[in-house]
Amino acid sequence: MELEYKLDAFNGPLDLLLNLIDTNKINIYDIPIVEITEQYLVYVKNMHEQDMDIMSEFLVMASTLVSIKAKMLLPRIGKPDEEEEDPRAELVERLLEYKKYKYASFELAKGQLDAERLIFKPSTIPDEVKNYVEEVNVEEILADVNLAKLYDIFTSIVRKQNDKIDPIRSKFGKIKREEISLEEKVNYIYSMLLELNEIRFSHLLEEQSSKLEIIVTFLAVLELMKIGKIIVVQENIFDDITIRPIGESANG
Repeated sequence: MELEYKLDAFNGPLDLLLNLIDTNKINIYDIPIVEITEQYLVYVKNMHEQDMDIMSEFLVMASTLVSIKAKMLLPRIGKPDEEEEDPRAELVERLLEYKKYKYASFELAKGQLDAERLIFKPSTIPDEVKNYVEEVNVEEILADVNLAKLYDIFTSIVRKQNDKIDPIRSKFGKIKREEISLEEKVNYIYSMLLELNEIRFSHLLEEQSSKLEIIVTFLAVLELMKIGKIIVVQENIFDDITIRPIGESANG
């Protein structure tokens, strides 16, 4: 089989081997070592590279291919049913490793080119505008927030939890859990509020894994309201209710 060669520059002998494999549409796990070795040697013979360090890399790989070729042509020694290590195995492993990093370098180069097209504009917002804080009338916002609205959200979340139940798997039985402590749930919610500064009431309930835990969470919110640790805010009718801690928070 004759092959026309265009003497492109390759980044080392592994790059050349990968090119020969792709050009001949060869399965990298089943390299016809005789054919590839012949094509590789023809390429090396036609190289006009002056740098002996680079040439030496190609010559070392050439000797490796010739060695593998010789092992493949030698008759097998031993019983026919005994498995012998494939002489190509180490070469295949090196090629796969090189190919992985080669294509990773392509992705990095592409990312670099994309990044060069990005231009960032420095902020020009005046300090008086950036630092402006709109005054909030807390009494007006909380005027229509009551336990009835909290209960409506609670029943909506319970309904969503019931919709998540798998009608088949739910019949397999239940795994009993330990009883949920109201005190622990109160401390957990309040600690979370101090860290996040605010939590959506619906999101808080949706994170619970069972109806019992939803109920305890609901009671914990009521308990925190009762002892004056939190406030609940609803900016518009039908909006979700936001829970915030009263006093100092982790964010400010």
